[in-house]
Amino acid sequence: MYKILMTYDSMEGLDDLTANKEFQIEVRAKPSPEAFKELIKDYDGLLIRSEVKVTADIIAAADKLKFIGRAGTGVDNVDKAAATQKGIVVANVPGGNTISVAEHTVGLILSMARSLPEACSSMKGKKWEKKKFMGNELFGKTLGLIGLGRIGTEVAKRLLSFGMKVVAYDPFANADLAKSYGITLASLGEVFAQADYLSIHSPLTDDTRGMINASNIAKMKDGVRIVNCARGAIINDKDLSQAIEAGKVAGAALDVFTKEPPEDWAVVETANVIATPHLAASTEEAQVKIAQEMSGVIIDFFTKGLIRNAVNVPTVDWETYKKMKPYIELASKIGSFQGQISEGGVKDIEIGYFGNVSNFNTNPLTVAYLEGFLGQILDMKVNSVNAPLIAKERGIKVKEVIERNIDEYAGLISAKVITDKGEWSMSGTIYGDKTARIVNINGLNVDVAPNAGKLLIINEDKPGMVGKVGIVLGDANINIGGMNVGRQKVGGNALTIVEVDGEVSSDTIEKISKISGIKKAKYIAL
Repeated sequence: MYKILMTYDSMEGLDDLTANKEFQIEVRAKPSPEAFKELIKDYDGLLIRSEVKVTADIIAAADKLKFIGRAGTGVDNVDKAAATQKGIVVANVPGGNTISVAEHTVGLILSMARSLPEACSSMKGKKWEKKKFMGNELFGKTLGLIGLGRIGTEVAKRLLSFGMKVVAYDPFANADLAKSYGITLASLGEVFAQADYLSIHSPLTDDTRGMINASNIAKMKDGVRIVNCARGAIINDKDLSQAIEAGKVAGAALDVFTKEPPEDWAVVETANVIATPHLAASTEEAQVKIAQEMSGVIIDFFTKGLIRNAVNVPTVDWETYKKMKPYIELASKIGSFQGQISEGGVKDIEIGYFGNVSNFNTNPLTVAYLEGFLGQILDMKVNSVNAPLIAKERGIKVKEVIERNIDEYAGLISAKVITDKGEWSMSGTIYGDKTARIVNINGLNVDVAPNAGKLLIINEDKPGMVGKVGIVLGDANINIGGMNVGRQKVGGNALTIVEVDGEVSSDTIEKISKISGIKKAKYIAL
């Protein structure tokens, strides 16, 4: 019998697990760290939510533990490195709250359109203010989406049925897939200009932080309504409040905030703002779905030896994994690198395995690449199980090329990303001492360690370019640790990779981009 420790006390959705005679489930809700270390010694599996931290000390004390299941998406409260080192599988349940968030978004949009919270409050005050709460139909209006991942797509599907037109901005969305749903992809400026309702479903990145600000609000329709169930910091609260007070924005509905709970309540207190305390994913159904799926994951792991939803271990045996680990990490780094530099909606990815790396089962390598790539472009937890499904859902065609013979390297991984704006190719290898190197970018030979921070620059090959970049970095107090330049011919385009000791700010990137002869500048974090 397998003993499973639960650190929370809700049994909803766990019927399959509790009814299985091969498992003994014991609940110890929110144990203290000291008690947790003593408890964990006797269990084969651990089932948690966010109420406890599974630290390296806890894992070290877990003599029998083989599996940690997070009944939810995030696994930030688990020391995955310590678990991996000890051979413990860490699994989660990604995507279980998609429908809940989509429905909450639609609810907020309807609430704004018909002034439902205000009308309800008025009635509670024993007032009959029918004329005060004249509403607006959604039919015929335009919904603008910033982000077209799982949640954005589900929101679009629902509001298309209301007779709304849907335009979306997502630089990584597949145009053909969007069109099949009835969604029109557009530039960010076009979405701002066309939207009657603007709903945000994008990750928080350097590009999206503070995106909804005075400058961009000025590009929007008068009377636009804004919804945010993504990340609070995407909106500049002060600018939004001022735009509402000025009448430029008719209203806003916010479920997320830069600080939670807010330290500054000004935007919540602004008239015509509907606010909810990060409730979008909080439904009974979402929690039950997550519990049901985790039950199946646990049963499959212990009774069938089948690993599903693992976030730290590829689906190969441990001995093989240890041999593959350098190439798995290389594939992930190549994916991460390309995810940060590729532009446009991704259509195809072609991954090549050459030489000795072709002798492995390449599936974990492809999954590692996709995990690295998609993790850079999506606001969700991408792991070794859901990465291929996410690629498929987004209409990305993934092709593997396997070739035993190669001249220059013992083993090589190459990847080509094809988007509606062009192609990016990259190759990497592992040298005999397990040293990883990126050896080719877009047909140019380089020698770049796939770690730390990099500044990628495409520039005209002419004297003084490196010096000018160095001056800007020096003025920003950023030290250069190394530099690599690739070029096809003298005087043509050059690819410069600068290794930096600190993060390069967007302001510094902008200054570098304005240097005459610089065609592209991008900070890459690996």
